[in-house]
Amino acid sequence: MIRPQLLWLAVLLGLGLPAEAHQVNLVTARVALAGDRMVSVELGLKGSDIDRLIGAKVYDARQDTVDPAAVEAAKAAILAYLDKHLAVTSGGMPCPRSVAAILPDGDGVVYRSSFACANIAGDIVYRSSVLTETDPTGRQVVLIARGQSETQALLDAGHTTVTLSATPSSWSTIQRYLLTGIEHIFLGYDHIAFLIAVMLWARRLVPVIKIVTAFTIAHSITLSLAALDLVVVTGRIVEPAIAASIVFVSVENFVSRDIDRRWRVAFLFGLVHGFGFAGVLREVGLPPNAVVPALAAFNVGVEIGQIAIVAVVVPVLALLDRLTMAGRGEPVRSASLVYAVSAAISLLGSCWLIMRVFEA
Repeated sequence: MIRPQLLWLAVLLGLGLPAEAHQVNLVTARVALAGDRMVSVELGLKGSDIDRLIGAKVYDARQDTVDPAAVEAAKAAILAYLDKHLAVTSGGMPCPRSVAAILPDGDGVVYRSSFACANIAGDIVYRSSVLTETDPTGRQVVLIARGQSETQALLDAGHTTVTLSATPSSWSTIQRYLLTGIEHIFLGYDHIAFLIAVMLWARRLVPVIKIVTAFTIAHSITLSLAALDLVVVTGRIVEPAIAASIVFVSVENFVSRDIDRRWRVAFLFGLVHGFGFAGVLREVGLPPNAVVPALAAFNVGVEIGQIAIVAVVVPVLALLDRLTMAGRGEPVRSASLVYAVSAAISLLGSCWLIMRVFEA
């Protein structure tokens, strides 16, 4: 029996050889798992192993090379064998495979394909009995790439699977999407600009609560509808509309100080901003096995970020009121302050609007 230490030494030596040098009785594979649960597989076999597995004649022992024409002729048989002995599954269900490539590679043959597991819930598992089912002494070296990290697995006749991605727990899913929601609102400068502009005339807590609540309810509605693909609005419309909403509330500050009715404007434009939040969530993707918790966590994250912004802006405005009116009676909101901030936000929103219209 081969000791594990000697086996790993052979593995490391094999991996150090040039790409076209394949070892007899050894399968080398690279399996890459992407964030969208797409699995790319590249597998290499010695030409002589291919011949004895499927009864082909692709390998020339005298030249220690494979004949490209013979590989092309045997392509269907090679692919049929690999489809029978290689699979990527999610939750026990096979992930759909893309069109596979069978290519000559010096003294061997290379197989390349990808498997889409995004719409199937569960652990992603790579299974391969290539070579090892026929020859129990055969070995498979699998290099597993997950993002920036790489690990190795050794498969044989008694060990034919390796788990690429375990299904995350509900709590870890909630944490991930909660943090994503918080991160987006803090990095979404257009949403921050809108919130600041819509609150500039507010000096009492009740109007602020009404504005924030209306904005929250509105964007939660459209965020949910869009994230679940019930209502889809293209970003070419949504992004310019968000910029336009910023310009609108900023300009409105010059002509109206009626903060008690501002919640209506916040609700109306909150519907638009919800589609913007959904665009970000669509890029991240919702886990098929935890759509509702992930969507709820993302929305709560957005609200946490939003409340944090309001908790900073309102006291700052109150402090500016006191500084502006120091020694001159009851603090009031300085019109020059509101106009100056509104003008700056309006200019910023106009730039965003122009850029987004032309980008669309």
